[in-house]
Amino acid sequence: MLQEGDVAPAFVLPTDEGKPLGLKDFRGRSVVVYFYPRDDTPGCTLEAQEFAARAKDFAGAGAVVIGISPDSPACHARFKTKHGLDLHLASDEEKTVVEAYGVWVEKSMYGRKYMGVERATFLISAEGRIAHIWRKVKPKGHAAEVLAFIKCGKPGKTAR
Repeated sequence: MLQEGDVAPAFVLPTDEGKPLGLKDFRGRSVVVYFYPRDDTPGCTLEAQEFAARAKDFAGAGAVVIGISPDSPACHARFKTKHGLDLHLASDEEKTVVEAYGVWVEKSMYGRKYMGVERATFLISAEGRIAHIWRKVKPKGHAAEVLAFIKCGKPGKTAR
């Protein structure tokens, strides 16, 4: 299981535009990688909207935001268009990145077990190391929490 201080696993994935997007593309900047289960579900939509609404604040803090799910690039494109999202969405259809980050897990709903993405966020430093991990994320208010951490360097602190 990845821990803070570890080198972040590298990846190159197709985006909603069909272009490759890699972690190395943002070397020298902080990168917020948030993993979510599916496009256009209530929690995932709320989380994406909150990250997109703060995109300029993240950029001002020197960070870029990338959302990753197993959905296809075409599904991401529809999701972004439908909700007017201005952020990077990367497609991990092969589930190699969700596995590398340890967020492809067994889940349970109504007594049925299945494999799925655990909602989690990784803050990756400009040097490519994991600076902070949020696991089992609740979507509401999460983007603000991550932004506050970037600005203040500690969880729970309020950004000035």
